[in-house]
Amino acid sequence: MKPVLRKGQLTKWKDDKGFGFISSNDGSQDVFLHITALKETNRRPQVGDVICYQATVDKNGRIQACNAFIEGVVIKPMPRASSSAIKKETFKPTVKPSLIFEVLFLSLLPSLGAMHFAFTTLNPIPLILYPVMSFITFGLYADDKSRAKQGRWRVSEKTLHFCELMGGWLGAFIAQRRLRHKSSKVSYQVIFWVIVAVHITFWLDWLFFGRRFINLFLSIVSRG
Repeated sequence: MKPVLRKGQLTKWKDDKGFGFISSNDGSQDVFLHITALKETNRRPQVGDVICYQATVDKNGRIQACNAFIEGVVIKPMPRASSSAIKKETFKPTVKPSLIFEVLFLSLLPSLGAMHFAFTTLNPIPLILYPVMSFITFGLYADDKSRAKQGRWRVSEKTLHFCELMGGWLGAFIAQRRLRHKSSKVSYQVIFWVIVAVHITFWLDWLFFGRRFINLFLSIVSRG
């Protein structure tokens, strides 16, 4: 028996997690839609799109869509890259001089502050924390971009911001420039640069203002 092609409107869509729900035209219960159920198109789904799909039932008895496509959007298969193209892309340099300058500029004050902290307190934690967390955060960015391309569950923005706050903001900055990931979302960038400003302000106060703002912050926290 040939599967029935159904149709409905996408009423909910969480693009960062790659799933949503379709309101079926026949008035039945909402149908779960995962990004992997969509055939490749020239854009990602949006709320209000009309989705054509076949219905199936998962192991939990939930109705979900499969073999779906967005009505009115041309199916655009991804061309298979030739081996020569892959080889060319592999050896293409990605680090630009401007990126090196930006990284050096942003890391100068925190690096000096971390070294001063290590020498005056005999505590090397900042010198270790910054490179380790930057490496971890860069890896999370790369993994999140890979997941986005494959339509898989994404790394949450809260996790990324937490790693940035814990010292991985420089690795995040490099990932944004090299991978072109999370660099155009305004709400994300606002939080990211606030985190960067917090770190730079901390070391600025540590080196030049006698820890005045740090002590003020600690006194406010202790009173609270």
